Amino acid sequence: MNHSIIRYIVGLTLILEGALMVPSCVVAVIYGETALYALAGSALFSVAAGFVLRGKKPKDTVFFAREGFAAVALCWFAISVVGAMPFVLSGAIPDPIYALFESVSGFTTTGASILKSVEELPRSILFWRSFTHWIGGMGVLVFLLTLLPMSGGFHMSLMKAESPGPSVSRLVPKVQTTAKILYLIYVGLTLFEVLLLLVGRMPLFDALTLSFGTAGTGGFGIRNDSIAGYSVYHQVVITIFMILFGINFNAYFFILLKKIGAALHMEEVRAYLGIILAAVLLITANIFHIYGNAVTAFQQAAFQVSSIITTTGFSTVDFDRWPEVSRTILVILMFIGACSGSTGGGIKVSRILLYIKSIGKEMETYLHPGVVRKVKMDGKSVEEDVLQSTNVFLSVYLIIFTFSVLMLAIDNLDLISNFTAVAATLNNIGPGLSLVGPSANFAMYSHRSLLVLIFDMLAGRLELFPLMVLFSGKTWKKF
Repeated sequence: MNHSIIRYIVGLTLILEGALMVPSCVVAVIYGETALYALAGSALFSVAAGFVLRGKKPKDTVFFAREGFAAVALCWFAISVVGAMPFVLSGAIPDPIYALFESVSGFTTTGASILKSVEELPRSILFWRSFTHWIGGMGVLVFLLTLLPMSGGFHMSLMKAESPGPSVSRLVPKVQTTAKILYLIYVGLTLFEVLLLLVGRMPLFDALTLSFGTAGTGGFGIRNDSIAGYSVYHQVVITIFMILFGINFNAYFFILLKKIGAALHMEEVRAYLGIILAAVLLITANIFHIYGNAVTAFQQAAFQVSSIITTTGFSTVDFDRWPEVSRTILVILMFIGACSGSTGGGIKVSRILLYIKSIGKEMETYLHPGVVRKVKMDGKSVEEDVLQSTNVFLSVYLIIFTFSVLMLAIDNLDLISNFTAVAATLNNIGPGLSLVGPSANFAMYSHRSLLVLIFDMLAGRLELFPLMVLFSGKTWKKF
């Protein structure tokens, strides 16, 4: 284990986090808020701690997968702890565990909250809270790769450890260029959404914070009713962009290269859009009697389906009051999630497709033992190691999920609340059902349960394994 390079990367990440707190400080100055001192102090601490950890660049830059996993996990833990400081120092969230929960929920783009009234928070704290979604959406280390000419051949290990999905590939030969392309697409889509929201006469502050939440598929709102108080136009714009940010960003790269056919050929994207359409139509039919208007029912169904499958977590209605069929569909979508290579969470559509194809392969093998059949995706054969890692992912996922639900049961709350609370955090969604529904929060859980959910949020965002390797003794041994 190359400890020095890990320390170096964590240091760089904290320096970057301190710099990213500056926009929130500017907001505090604009609105004349005393939270400026909390934000500025946290930024200075982050930069100072980063320089101490960074030190001199290590001579040994050998970097393998385990260093990548460990570096990513430690960086995410570090930015979450420092990111909680403005909440505590400003008095917005005095309890350190509550503040850490809110910070982790922000960076992991979960959107679950312990706050009963977000409208009481200073605007600068609300800005920082939403900005953590945007920072964590594409990945803080991917952002770091776009800024610094890091060398040593470890770029791909960092991207694979932080990027969501069963596999990560280069869009161009250089990994740093790939990271820049991804962030240009990310920034471009974010600015386009801000512009469209402004066209609908949404205040600039609202447009920025809500776009941060949409881009990162996070879901922190700045109003107690989330998105319900905004116009239908604003809701439609946010619906469209939630869907767009849930698409594999490789598709946008193909479109930029004018390879529309290649983008449309991606099985995962087609399946993702097909699932959304099917879910929206089913829920529309199921809730039509509530609204008595097909257009309104369709619009509300489209918003909530897009919000849940992309793991954004915004809400326009309390869908916990919808009929059982609609609620069940939404819970299923919580687990499916968005596309790999997007900012969304969940198991990912690509993995679901691989599971279905693997089942088909096994069934054919049982019927015709002599037949050799390969699982294919986008017309290409999927390697056995990818299938194996996908199956292992599901096994680990189920173990963590089961253990988490069991730990939450100690608080003696109802099963639906506990089950959907774990589903909402492990899949980085935000709201669940019952006591953690869209009109409620997570404040009723004990500190012990909140720590379990904090672990789930980090594990879900980092695709389980980068966080799990921290607890393995073999990770830290020298070979």
